[in-house]
Amino acid sequence: MHRSTRGALLALLVAGLCALGLPAAAAAPDPASGTGLLRMMHLSPDTPSVDAYIDSVSSPGVGVVLPAVSYGDVSPYQTVPAGTYTVSARGAGADPASPPVLATTVTVAAGTATTIAGVGYFADLGFAVLSDDLTLPPAGQARARVINAAATGSPLDLALAGGSQLASKLAFAANTEYVDVPGGAGTLTVTPSSAGPADLPVQLEAGSVYTVLVLDRSGGGLTVTTALDAASPGVVPVGGVEAGAGGAVASAGLPAGPLALAGLALAGLLLTVRARLPRGRRPARHAAR
Repeated sequence: MHRSTRGALLALLVAGLCALGLPAAAAAPDPASGTGLLRMMHLSPDTPSVDAYIDSVSSPGVGVVLPAVSYGDVSPYQTVPAGTYTVSARGAGADPASPPVLATTVTVAAGTATTIAGVGYFADLGFAVLSDDLTLPPAGQARARVINAAATGSPLDLALAGGSQLASKLAFAANTEYVDVPGGAGTLTVTPSSAGPADLPVQLEAGSVYTVLVLDRSGGGLTVTTALDAASPGVVPVGGVEAGAGGAVASAGLPAGPLALAGLALAGLLLTVRARLPRGRRPARHAAR
């Protein structure tokens, strides 16, 4: 299925889930719950689709599988018990027992949210472990950080109309810290090192937290997508904002961040997620929440 088609279908499903009152944005868990949040991003432009695995170190055989994650995709947040996890990636469809192409270990503390992003070129692919700030910004403000996952034109300058600079000379595979910016519809100016600036529309709703992803666009140029990290009450996510730099405006892509929760209701789509439970409890495979 074409990426834009998947995005349109998932965006429609998100709207339906929101109408039913189901949450579409993450909230930091209470530390007393003993749980944290963990999600995955595929941000390597020349790395094929992968199956991502999140496995508990203390409870072997317990974990989450995210199949066929492609460049630019962002998984839903997974609620996991606090502890240490092995995060690994194998080529899509590869034997789960085969050696991973990439692996790391991450410790999830209770009450925290963490993003594991596959970044860089395939030849030197690595995992970036990012701490996510789901604290809502002050009234009238949005909070945003930037990850530069675009090899084209890097390093990049990114600024919002009105003078709010998000990044200066941001290198490929690098990220910024979160900053508070005016909420609402605006214009994002992206300036590659090898081309003139491009003004792109961007929506950063007041009261919400975002990760802004800069990606290489198929066919040339850049695309900017917002992944919703957290939202204030009453803000209904409608999908990532994607526009072209160095070419025509691109159609809306796969909804990023917690919006991908909608994919859990579509078995067989890219972000269908299965939980793997310990031996002796199978065939207990189900969609992760």
